[in-house]
Amino acid sequence: MKKIEMPKLRIGDLVAKIPIIQGGMGVGISLSKLASAVANEGGIGIIATAGIGKIDPDYKNSYHQANKRALVKEIRKARAQTKGIIGVNIMMANADLKELLLASVEEEVDLVILSAGLPLKLPGSLPLGDGSKEIKTKFAIKVSSARAARLIFRYWAKHYNQLPDAVLVEGPMAGGHLGFHAEEIDNPNFALEKLLPGVIAVATEYGQRFERDIPVIAAGGIYTGEDIHKILSLGAQAVAMGTRFVATNECDAHESFKDSYIQCEKEDLIIINSPVGLPGRAIRNKLLTDVASGLRKPYRCLWQCLKTCDVNHAPYCIAIALANAMNGNLEDGFAFAGANAYRIDKLMTVKALIETLANEYAEAAERTAAALLQNSQVSSTCG
Repeated sequence: MKKIEMPKLRIGDLVAKIPIIQGGMGVGISLSKLASAVANEGGIGIIATAGIGKIDPDYKNSYHQANKRALVKEIRKARAQTKGIIGVNIMMANADLKELLLASVEEEVDLVILSAGLPLKLPGSLPLGDGSKEIKTKFAIKVSSARAARLIFRYWAKHYNQLPDAVLVEGPMAGGHLGFHAEEIDNPNFALEKLLPGVIAVATEYGQRFERDIPVIAAGGIYTGEDIHKILSLGAQAVAMGTRFVATNECDAHESFKDSYIQCEKEDLIIINSPVGLPGRAIRNKLLTDVASGLRKPYRCLWQCLKTCDVNHAPYCIAIALANAMNGNLEDGFAFAGANAYRIDKLMTVKALIETLANEYAEAAERTAAALLQNSQVSSTCG
C-alpha cells in the first residue's frame, strides 16, 4: 500500500509541498539557516524579525537601522541556500514595523506573517514604494480568537476591499509571548481545538464572499505527525511548528540554547509576565527565578524596540535577555519554549524531523482510514 502523504499547502499561487510552516522565533532563533533548511524540505521557512538587529555587528552604533540591515542580509542568505518558500514574521508591536515591511516586500519574500497585535492597516496601504511595482508577497495574519480574525477581515474588506491571504490561529500551548490572559492559558475552552472551528468559519465566510480560498493554519502545541493529522482533520490546511525546530542541527541558536530544551522537564516550563505586557511560556532558570523574587537586572535601553514595553518599570530588558540566550549565555538570559519542549530528548536534522513527522502522519491517516472502513462494514452488516 502506498504511504498516505501530507497534503500540499496553497496560499494563492504559493504551493508548499508539505503543510508545515516553521514558526518564527525571535531574537536570532530562526534565521536564514533554519528557514532555508525547512524550505528545502518542502515546508515554509520563516525568518523572525523580532530583535534581529542584535546579530548585526554595528547594532550599538546604529540600532535604528540594524533590524532592517540584518533582515535584508538574512533574507538574501536564505535565498542563496534554497529555491523553496521563505517567509518573515513581523510583530505589529515592532517600533520599526514599516521599515521591516518595506524591506520584506522589496526583497520579495514569499510570505509575511503579521503577529503580536491587530494589523488593521492593510500592508499594501503602507508606504511600500511608489506603487508602480506589483507586490508579490502574500500576507497572513496571526490571531488567537475568531473574534480577532473577524475584526481584521471585516476591516480589510470594508476599507480596502481586500482580505489576508491566510490566517494563522495560535493556541495557548505555544512558546514565547501568548495572545491570552493568564487565566485563559489552562482553560480548556481556549484550547486550540476549540479556537480552530470559529476561525475557519470566519475565513470561509469571507472567502466565499470574495470568491477566494483563505487557508487556516493552526499553531501551538503541535508536536507529532499524529497531531498534524488531527488538526488537518478538523479543517485546518496547515500547521505552524516552532518548538520542534529548535532542537535541530540547522537551528540558528547556540548549542546551549538547544540543550536547554533537551534537558528541561515538564515542571520547568512556566508562564512569565513579560516586560512587553504579555504572558509568555519559558524554561525556568536562575534569571527568571531572580526576577520572580523581585530582583531587577539593570540595563540601558538604546531604543524602545517594542511599542508595548514598559521601559521605565521593566525589571529587565527582554531583548537583551533573549539575545544572551541565543548566544549561549543562559546565566543572563532565558529560552522561550512551547508546552511540549520537555518531550525533546535529542537533536536531529530538519530533514530527519520532517521525515519523522511525515511517517507519523501516514500512520495516523492509515489508522483513521482502517477505522472508517471497519465502521462502514459494521453498518452495512447491521443494515
